[in-house]
Amino acid sequence: MTPFDWQTTALLVIDMQRDFLDPRGYAAKAGLDIELLRKAIPGVARLLKAAREAGILIVHTREANAPDLSDVPPTFIEASRRTGAEVGSPGPLGRLLIRGEAGAAIIEELAPQGDEIHIDKPGFSAFEGTALGSMLLARGIRTLIICGITTEVCVSSTLRTAIDRGYRCFTVRDACASAYPDLHDAAMRMIEVEGGVFGQVVTADAVVEVLDTV
Repeated sequence: MTPFDWQTTALLVIDMQRDFLDPRGYAAKAGLDIELLRKAIPGVARLLKAAREAGILIVHTREANAPDLSDVPPTFIEASRRTGAEVGSPGPLGRLLIRGEAGAAIIEELAPQGDEIHIDKPGFSAFEGTALGSMLLARGIRTLIICGITTEVCVSSTLRTAIDRGYRCFTVRDACASAYPDLHDAAMRMIEVEGGVFGQVVTADAVVEVLDTV
C-alpha cells in the first residue's frame, strides 16, 4: 500500500445501514442476499477502530431520500418498483430508503461516534446532492479510504466521482461487499486497470497496519 498523509485522509464508510443489512429492510425485500452484503461488516468494523485510534476523519453515508420523494429520480423509482421494493413503500423498518425511518439508520455495531460526520445521499454517489465535497474541501482532505456497500453501485459511483474530483483513493476489498460476488470481483478489477485509473485496491490488514503507525 502506497504511503499517504494521514492528516489529509478520511475514511469514507458507504451505506452500512439497516435497509441493506437487516433482513427486514429494502435489500432483503428486493430479493438480495443480505448475508453476502453483511460480509463487509467485520472489515468495516476493523477500519473504524483503527481510524478512531489514529484520529483521522470518518464520514458515514446513508442512502436515504426525502419523505416526499422529491429527490428520487423517476428511473430509480421505476427500477425499485420492478424489484418489489419500491422506494418509499412501507416495510417493517418504516418506509424504504427514506430519511428518518428506522431502516435508514446505520447498523448499531457500526454506528457513528462522537463528532464523526454522517450524511444522507439521495443517489448512488456520496458526492451527488450532498455537502460531502465542501466538507472534505474545508478540512483539507485529499485522500479517501473507501469501504461499504454495494461494491458495484454506491461504492463504485462514489469512487469514480472522487477520482474525477482529484482525490487519491484506496478501496478496501474485504470491507466492501455485493449481493453478486462476480460483480464485486469485476468492480475491484476495474479499479486498477491502466495503471490504477481509479486508485488502488487494498486490504483491511494493509490499512490497519498503516494507521497503527500514526
